[in-house]
Amino acid sequence: MTDARDDRAAGYGVCFVCTGNICRSPMAEAVLRARLVEEGLADRVRVASAGTGGWHADEPADPRATAALRAAGYDVAPEDHVARRFEPAWFARYDLVVALDRGHARALRRLAPTPAAAARVRLLRADGLDVPDPYYGDDGDFAECLNIIEDAVPGLLDAIRQEATA
Repeated sequence: MTDARDDRAAGYGVCFVCTGNICRSPMAEAVLRARLVEEGLADRVRVASAGTGGWHADEPADPRATAALRAAGYDVAPEDHVARRFEPAWFARYDLVVALDRGHARALRRLAPTPAAAARVRLLRADGLDVPDPYYGDDGDFAECLNIIEDAVPGLLDAIRQEATA
């Protein structure tokens, strides 16, 4: 990730968070980036991703995640992503911290330095359900995970559009 993506002055900031930042959150990041371009909002919204843990720090996205994204028409490459761990100070960088499952949301709220920071955490899915972790699955599980993310992003985009263009 470049420093520009983390610069709070560069616009509304969104960070997706999953476990290791190699499967779900990079896929969500790629989907939202593409939708922001389509909506003409790419210059107003910064998008990043991170993990609750550092197990995969400095690694690229899982090749199965990248393959699922490319198969669905997203222009991504493994070197486009470097996994990192979400740090408490990052609450100051992001207006919205999007958890991919309820466990991530709980971990992020515990990590938040203030109640206002904790209030910036939300689940990706408006129905409150988790985005299942495809890591121990096969290519089909990654494709299904991507479908779930794609289905959830329009609702998230509505919320971002209201905040980022206000």
